[in-house]
Amino acid sequence: MTSLSAKPRVRFAPSPTGFLHVGGARTALFNWLFAQHEGGAMLLRIEDTDVERNKPELVDGILESLRWLGITWDGDPVFQSQRSELYRAAAAKILADGAGYRCYCVGAQYAGGDAAPEELDEGDSEAKDKEAKRRAPCACRSYTPEQRAEKESQGIAFAIRFLTPRTGTTHFEDIVFGPSDVQNEEMEDFVLLRSTGLPTYQLSVVVDDIDMRITHVIRGADHISNTPKQVLIYHALGATPPIFAHVPLILGPDRKRLSKRHGATSVGSYAEEGFLPEAFRNFLALMGWSPGEDLEYLPIADMVQRFTPQGVSRTNAVFDRDKLEWYNTQYLQKPPVQEILPRVAAELKRAGIWREEWAGSEAAWFARTVDLVRPRTRLLPDFSGWARAFFSDDFEYEPEARAKFWKDARLPDFFAKLADSLEKLPDWNHDACDHALRVLAESEGVKAGLLINATRVAIVGRAVAPPLFDTMVALGQKAVVDRLRRAISAVRAEPKLEAPNLGSSKN
Repeated sequence: MTSLSAKPRVRFAPSPTGFLHVGGARTALFNWLFAQHEGGAMLLRIEDTDVERNKPELVDGILESLRWLGITWDGDPVFQSQRSELYRAAAAKILADGAGYRCYCVGAQYAGGDAAPEELDEGDSEAKDKEAKRRAPCACRSYTPEQRAEKESQGIAFAIRFLTPRTGTTHFEDIVFGPSDVQNEEMEDFVLLRSTGLPTYQLSVVVDDIDMRITHVIRGADHISNTPKQVLIYHALGATPPIFAHVPLILGPDRKRLSKRHGATSVGSYAEEGFLPEAFRNFLALMGWSPGEDLEYLPIADMVQRFTPQGVSRTNAVFDRDKLEWYNTQYLQKPPVQEILPRVAAELKRAGIWREEWAGSEAAWFARTVDLVRPRTRLLPDFSGWARAFFSDDFEYEPEARAKFWKDARLPDFFAKLADSLEKLPDWNHDACDHALRVLAESEGVKAGLLINATRVAIVGRAVAPPLFDTMVALGQKAVVDRLRRAISAVRAEPKLEAPNLGSSKN
């Protein structure tokens, strides 16, 4: 067993057959947190030996998603496709030492024994028969030298299978699920090297982990069934197995394994939606791991300080989109505003409404405005979406808001008078704007609320926004006056305007 006192070396090993999945991202995060907590190293290995399914162009996407999450690795990524000689040499050693044998069966070219066996229905006799056949020793296992020579004289290509013991147990340590002993008779003679010369997952992962001096393997619980086979390979190669930590799966709300039917599953999709990496990282970490003390908002330094694999639950986690959005609101609202300004700036640039002076002469205004808006935001695109009017004069009036708050036929006159009054203010501040509006409401005999709601729609296009007079201060005197006057024609274009209620309403 690997000494717990040694500096750990862990690895994350994605396959470029798809984008970085949420489950893979969490596995990467747990590996990284463990390495950071222990002062060890995390290595990155690209498992690209599946020539039929690999898409090399996806490697960059995987690396980009890891960087977005703030996950770093030591050294350059290792590519399995460049290590074929290591795998062939290991298979040859196992064969020469009598721990493997040549298999000439049709199908050995494709066999791999990589996947975890599916759970069997107790009444599914056909499935049980297939499982029994899979575990049954291959006839090639007991071939004599003469029989093997005959096969080879016929030019039949062979794969190399592991000579799995038929008796005894295989033991491995699992930090999450505890020690495990598996009956050897339950394992088949799995393929190590296909007749094409390509290694299977079982062989390549062990050879790489030995070569990379990996001390702890943190991976998904779907690999538990692979672990005893890999432990056998470790022993056959004269190496000590690492300590394992199998992380439970992530399920959808229907308690089935998370997939595309549940919505976006790739990390890149959530980045594009406007989630903050800090929020996504916090959400991932607490899906299946507990830092104790019922903590939820957990900045990265706290995660590193508290993380241990022993805190990982054995229970499958459930992906909760609403909870993820809650985390995002926390990371938009709680940190000092200066920390999120670069993200907001990037979003406004993406939307084409960024102004360079907001990073220079008007930086203080930009910070105050973002701070005003952020309590009502969920995702970064909110700043260029519903809050667009805070950063651009090019915005639309929300139809529902117009219909609800622009009913009074006197509004054009009110807007004109309010604009004139606001334009004459010598000091532009909250109290001055508040006073001007309430004086107008008093003189016109209407409730201040009518003017407040109608004015909000006029200057930001929405019914729901930050407090009106704070909003007016943020937009500035000229913008507010101009927008009120522009709204006059928009109000007049409303198809249905109600006649005024002549009854006096004092505020």
